[in-house]
Amino acid sequence: MILLPRILVVDDEKNIVELIKFNLEREGFQVIAAYDGLEAVKEAQSKMPDLIILDVMLPRMDGLEVCRKLNHNSATRNIPIIMLSAKGDELDKILGLEIGADDYVTKPFSPRELVARVKARLRRVQSGPANNSREARGARMVRGRLIIDQERFEVLVDGERQDLTPKEFELLRFIASEPGKVFSRDHLLEKIWGYDFAGDSRTVDVHIRHLRQKLEKYNGMDQYIETVRGVGYRFREVPGEW
Repeated sequence: MILLPRILVVDDEKNIVELIKFNLEREGFQVIAAYDGLEAVKEAQSKMPDLIILDVMLPRMDGLEVCRKLNHNSATRNIPIIMLSAKGDELDKILGLEIGADDYVTKPFSPRELVARVKARLRRVQSGPANNSREARGARMVRGRLIIDQERFEVLVDGERQDLTPKEFELLRFIASEPGKVFSRDHLLEKIWGYDFAGDSRTVDVHIRHLRQKLEKYNGMDQYIETVRGVGYRFREVPGEW
């Protein structure tokens, strides 16, 4: 028996749910629907979908709070979330990404693009580590005071465990695998988010900023991720540290 990928679609507008459901089922996905925030949390915890499409403006509990709750639950924190909202405000998008969403699509949206993003995100989950180098396949990556344990899916700085979202972990692991190499935003979107089309580079910037904020309490650690103006980002090479 072939198990179809299961997608939880959460929106209080039934016509939107039906539109998304129609397009996903046509591509071979199984769809579960929820129409408010509390129902979304319940369905996510009981059905454990492969991915969630989550509207921001929901009754009973808004989508941002749903995202926050799911990302603070060890059972659901690794479920990819694509936020869906009529809001075009940059602040709303940044907030959604910072609390753990993997992607953000603004209404009105193209069903074809939404399905493409769902497929891209699921490919990243199925393919495992974003980097296929010999070192990336190893259990631990040591970068000076930073240890990336790929079997336990955790990051340690000076022996202290860091609370990173799955996407932050993937991004840090990817750029740290080749210190000194500059990665463009488009390249990171393709490798970490799996986009086969032009994505929003702001997504990368937000995750890099969030990583730096989590590292900055350790003297000098936030400097390990460097911005190369007009190009992208690189993990700093520090001679003698590794």
